[in-house]
Amino acid sequence: MTKNRKKVKTPTDPPRDAGLPAVIAAPPVANVPKHPHEPLDRAVSAAMARLSGGVSTHAFLEAWSDWAQHLARAPGRQLELAEHAQRNLAKVMAMAASPGSPAPFAPKPYDHRFDPAGWQKPPFRMWQQGFLAMQDWWDHATQPVRGLRPDDAERTRFLARQTLDVLSPSNSPMLNPEIIAETMRSRGRNLTDGAAHFAHDAAKTLTGQRDPAPEGYQLGKDLACTPGHVVFRNDLFELIQYTPQTPKVHARPILIVPAWIMKYYILDLSPENSMVRYLVGQGFTVFMISWCNPTAEQRDLSLEDYRKRGVMAALDAVCAILPNTPVHAVGYCLGGTILAIAAATMARDGDDRLASVTLMAAQVDFAEAGELLLFLDESQIAFLEDLMWEQGYLDRPQMARAFATIRAEDLIWTRAVQRYFLGREDVPTDIGVWLSDTTRMPATMHSQYLRGLFLENRLTAGRFAVEDRVIALKDLSVPMFVVATESDHIAPWRSVYKTRLFTNCDLTFVLTRGGHNSGILSEPGHARRHYRISHRPGGALYVGPDAWLAQTSATPGSWWPDWAEWLAEQGGRFGGCAFGGQGACGCPRRLCIPDVAGRALVRSVACVGPPGSA
Repeated sequence: MTKNRKKVKTPTDPPRDAGLPAVIAAPPVANVPKHPHEPLDRAVSAAMARLSGGVSTHAFLEAWSDWAQHLARAPGRQLELAEHAQRNLAKVMAMAASPGSPAPFAPKPYDHRFDPAGWQKPPFRMWQQGFLAMQDWWDHATQPVRGLRPDDAERTRFLARQTLDVLSPSNSPMLNPEIIAETMRSRGRNLTDGAAHFAHDAAKTLTGQRDPAPEGYQLGKDLACTPGHVVFRNDLFELIQYTPQTPKVHARPILIVPAWIMKYYILDLSPENSMVRYLVGQGFTVFMISWCNPTAEQRDLSLEDYRKRGVMAALDAVCAILPNTPVHAVGYCLGGTILAIAAATMARDGDDRLASVTLMAAQVDFAEAGELLLFLDESQIAFLEDLMWEQGYLDRPQMARAFATIRAEDLIWTRAVQRYFLGREDVPTDIGVWLSDTTRMPATMHSQYLRGLFLENRLTAGRFAVEDRVIALKDLSVPMFVVATESDHIAPWRSVYKTRLFTNCDLTFVLTRGGHNSGILSEPGHARRHYRISHRPGGALYVGPDAWLAQTSATPGSWWPDWAEWLAEQGGRFGGCAFGGQGACGCPRRLCIPDVAGRALVRSVACVGPPGSA
C-alpha cells in the first residue's frame, strides 16, 4: 500500500539550489526609494487608475512613439504602405463598380459583427468593405520593422484595432442595416428600450451593484446544485466534499483547485454541463476548494498563503478524511498554476501524496501568454499596485474589462449594439450568471503573481523559490493530464502546451475546441465538439506545438470520458459501499469510503455548513 506521508531528506542531502543566487517567490513591490510624500503620489495614481479602469497610459504612449519614430525614418516603408493603401482602395472601388463580384476583404474568424445578411447589400457592403480594407492596412502597417521592438509593434497593432473597433460602421445606427431594419419594424421602440438598458447599466456600474440571478438560474437550486457539504474551512477557503452518486466509488479521490479569480461553481454549473456531477457520476469522490472573496482587511494575503494555507491545507484535510490514499489533484486556470507550484514543492521535499496532476487551461510559463502580456510592464504593475494599495484588493470588474478588450469586437461592441441599439435583453445563461458573480484578489498576492510569474516568468526560469529554496517542474514524477483550448485568449494553447517542455514525467496532452471556459465545459453530447489527444512517455523527446498539431488528428466528441478513464487507470479501483449509517458524531452524511486495498472504511465527515458561506 502506498503510504501518504511526507518523506524527510537526510542532512547529508546537498541542497538542490546550492550556488544559486538568493531568490524569493515573488517580490511584493519594486525596490524604489521612499520619500515622505509617497502616499500623496500613490493616492493620485490610484485615482487615475480608477478613471482608466486600471490601465496605465505609459505603455500606450511608448508603443506609439516607438512605432512612429521608426516609421518616420523609413521612407521606403512609407512608400510601401502608400502602395498598399492604393491597392486596397482599388479593390474596394472595383467591387463597387461590379456589385456582383466577390468581396475582397473578409472579417476575422472571431468577428461576427457583419454576419447579418443586410451587410451584403448596397450601400452597406461598401461601408463594410471600406472598414475591412482599413483594418487590413493597419494590420500591415503595424508589422515589425528593423529597429522596432516586437512588443511595441504588437502593442501598436492592438491599439489600432481598438481604435478601429470604435469607428466600425456596425456601431452606428445610421450605417448598420440591422439597426435600421429593427428601428423601422418597431417604430423606434428598440432605441427607447436601448436607452433604458444603457441607463440601467450605467447606474449599476457607478454603484457597484449587480443584478440578481434571473429565474431558473438560482444558486444551490439550478446552479451549483450537485449535493455536497463543507468538510473544512479556514479564513482563505472552504473545502466541499460532494456526495457519491454510485454504489461503489474509486479508491483515490479528486481535489479540484479553481482559480482564485473565479467562483468554484464554474465546474458545477447546470446539471447537464457540470464537471463535478459528471465525475461523481463516474464513481469518483470529489473535493473542491471554494476560495474566499477577500476584503480590504485581507490585503496582505500572499501567494505563499494561497499555496500553504490553501492548496496544502486542502490536501491535508482530504488526507485526514482518506488516510493512506494518494489524491488526484486538478487545477483550473490560475488554480492550475498554484497547483503546479505546490506539486513541484512536494516533489522537491519528497511528499508523495499525489497520484496525478491535471492542469486545465493553466499556464506554467508566461513568455507567450498572449495579448494579456502586451501591456504588462513595470509602469502597469505599479499602476495596479497603487489602485490595490487604496482598495486593498483588485475587483473582478476591473479584471473583466481587461479580458473583454482582447475580443472587444465581440465581447464589447457586439453586445453594446444588441443591448443599446437593438433594445434586446441579454439572454440569461448559466455561464453568464457565473461571470456576473464577481470575485476579488488581495493586493499582496496579486502583485506577487504579476511580478514573479507574469512579468519575470520565474517558475520556468529556475528562479521561483518556496521557503527559500528553488523549485523545478522537472522534479514532477507523477502522471500529468494537461488540457488546452483552441481559441483561449487568456491562456493561449501554445503557452499551455509548453508544460511539455518543462516537465519530464508521463504526460497526456489534450487540445479541445472552444475558449477558456467553453472548451473546459465540454460535456459528452455537446454539439460540434472535437479534441486532439496524445500521450508522451516520461523522458521522451520534445515535439513542438506546430509539429504536434500537424501529426495529431481530431476526435469528435468530449474529452471528459478520456480523462475519466485516464484517472481510473492511475490506480485505485472501485471499492466498497459508498453509503453508510449514522455515526457516533451524529453526522447524517456519513460516508463509507474504500481505502486503496478496496476495504470499506466507515468514516464520518465533519459537516461544518453549506457551501459558499465563506
